Amino acid sequence: MARFQIAAVLWLGLGTAFALPATAAAPATPASAGLPDSFSGWTGGAQTPLEPSTVAGAASTGILTEYGYVAGWQRGYTKDGRSVEVRLYQMKDPSDGYGLYSFLRGPEMHGTNITEHSSLSPTRALILQGNFVVDATGTDFQALAPDLKGLVTAVAPRADPGAYPILWQHLPEANMEPKSDHYVLGPQGLRQFFPLADGDWMGFSNGAEAEVARYRINGTEMTLLVVDFPTPQIATSKLEQFSQIFNLNGAIPGDARPTVYARRELTLVGLVAGARNQQEADTLLSQVHSAIHVTWNEPGSSFTEPGIGPIIVGIIVGTGAICLFAVIAGIAFGGVRLLVKRLLPGKVFDRDSQLQVLQLGLGSKPIQVQDFYGVAKPDPAKPPVE
Repeated sequence: MARFQIAAVLWLGLGTAFALPATAAAPATPASAGLPDSFSGWTGGAQTPLEPSTVAGAASTGILTEYGYVAGWQRGYTKDGRSVEVRLYQMKDPSDGYGLYSFLRGPEMHGTNITEHSSLSPTRALILQGNFVVDATGTDFQALAPDLKGLVTAVAPRADPGAYPILWQHLPEANMEPKSDHYVLGPQGLRQFFPLADGDWMGFSNGAEAEVARYRINGTEMTLLVVDFPTPQIATSKLEQFSQIFNLNGAIPGDARPTVYARRELTLVGLVAGARNQQEADTLLSQVHSAIHVTWNEPGSSFTEPGIGPIIVGIIVGTGAICLFAVIAGIAFGGVRLLVKRLLPGKVFDRDSQLQVLQLGLGSKPIQVQDFYGVAKPDPAKPPVE
């Protein structure tokens, strides 16, 4: 028996040793990851991973890191002699995806209805789906818009359905240069669109997020930066720090530091660069407002207070109903109790073993339970009456 146990242990150990390499060799990435093999009649070629260091002309490694880059793939597709190259960026969440989408979008692109955020040009398509950004290059993308919807349909099941940032809604629409708005989550991205200082002077490490756009008003080109901070206290503190970096609101004439005009409202801070004076800057800053929108999705109802007459009638009817219920309940309870006592005397109620009666002892006759209901037990000492 001992030899058999030792042999079994050795056999199991060898089996585990051979099984471990096979488990370790299993692929860590699911087969559905990346771009689909085909979509809308387009056939895909070999798929290769997209490394941030190999992305040329799109975004640097630092920019992709700021926007929460997770993974990427690229693949070529062909259909009827035509070809397109598709890159798929997977970001950490939809906010990061929107940031990269706004960064990659060019001024020559115009919006489409492929998704909520999608843009096309004759040679390029940029589509945001949750935390995925699809970047396709080719020719005549205006005619390929229906096919691109098939590509989005294949990617959508794996996308994060979270909400997109809404900071862009605080930007004034009038006089904005087309597609110049960008969502910024780090100092390197901010340097691309608001190059007035280096480092994290804005406070992205403390939870700040920003939206930047260019405007042309009366021949003057200005850049508006709207920053949202976690609390009004942080916004006030950062605005005081800006006065040490810039010539804030032109307070010091002839100052060599860049002149920036600023205004705070609750957690929002608006910064304008390129304005010649405070009046020009106010044309943009006056349109930046912080608002709280409350949405009530529960069904509503209207209530009309009744008059004194219906209230009195209701009280009378309610009181009568309560009294009627009390009468019916009392009759039912008493009737059932009497009926049980008649049918089963001493069996359910007033049993001899549980009933105690206080008596004055004025008579010699003992008190029996049956005396209360007119049912007397026969006395064995007395002969029956004939």
